[in-house]
Amino acid sequence: MVNSDQFATRLQTIINYYDLSAASFADSIEVGRSSISHILSGRNKPSLDFVLKIIKIYPEVELYWLLNGKGSFPKYVSTEVHSIKKQAEEKDETRDVDIKATRPLPIDNDDIKPFTGSTKKIKRIVLFYEDGTFEAFEN
Repeated sequence: MVNSDQFATRLQTIINYYDLSAASFADSIEVGRSSISHILSGRNKPSLDFVLKIIKIYPEVELYWLLNGKGSFPKYVSTEVHSIKKQAEEKDETRDVDIKATRPLPIDNDDIKPFTGSTKKIKRIVLFYEDGTFEAFEN
């Protein structure tokens, strides 16, 4: 079984090796940015799909090393490190352009119902920030 703390350390090693941020690494393997954050913090364990995406996008990551810490990283000296980093940065730039190019939808005030006060209590509020981080507040 995979040790989450040690896996998180190896994942951070991969991110540092490519000189990426957690957000750009998440974008490069096409997973949610929160997935990286949760795995690095030990909150979640990596899924098989998550591991396979890393191996597919970063072929110099040895599967056995990633899962068990045995073997070596990088698997071989790669000249593609810079090209992979550049692709991840280009993906980030494309994503930023797409976000900036969209306009907010007009709000039809007739559809908004006023809050009439409920007997239900709020359990949790989660704020998501533009930089991919979030804060959770619980009652």
